[in-house]
Amino acid sequence: MRTPCAGGYYPLSVGLVLALSALQKGAALLLFTGVLAPIFGFALKRAVGGWSGYGGGPFAILSEAPARRGRGPEPPVDPAIQAAEVRQMLAAKAERQRRRGEPALDVEVETERLLAAAAESGPPDADAELRAEVRQLVVLRNERRHREGLEPLDVEAETDRQLADLIGSR
Repeated sequence: MRTPCAGGYYPLSVGLVLALSALQKGAALLLFTGVLAPIFGFALKRAVGGWSGYGGGPFAILSEAPARRGRGPEPPVDPAIQAAEVRQMLAAKAERQRRRGEPALDVEVETERLLAAAAESGPPDADAELRAEVRQLVVLRNERRHREGLEPLDVEAETDRQLADLIGSR
């Protein structure tokens, strides 16, 4: 039923809302925000399983597992792919320099220089402190194996193996 008013008709009866005083409207607002909304939120939390359920789903970023560390050495990079990426980055750098009016970079010469420097450096080697610490752990492991009646390990070979597992470069 439509209620007449000065500008037309209301789709619902608003007589009750207009009949309430400001104090009664304030009490209704406090009742809703202070009592009914928390009850509704608590019920929703119990039904859904808390805030951890929100934002999930098959397309959520949170559903992806974080990268695991220590799974062994990373696979070696294909030299052709590495050269192509270096060349692409240097070409972009040369273009930015050209747009700024600076002397342009020779992409091919710089690519060869960078790839040669990377090939000369080789895999990173463990520093002396890390090697000493790993060797100390291997010695302690050997002492424990000796107490258990097991055959001791070759300290240097085991140190190299542990460093290779840790660094992933050997």
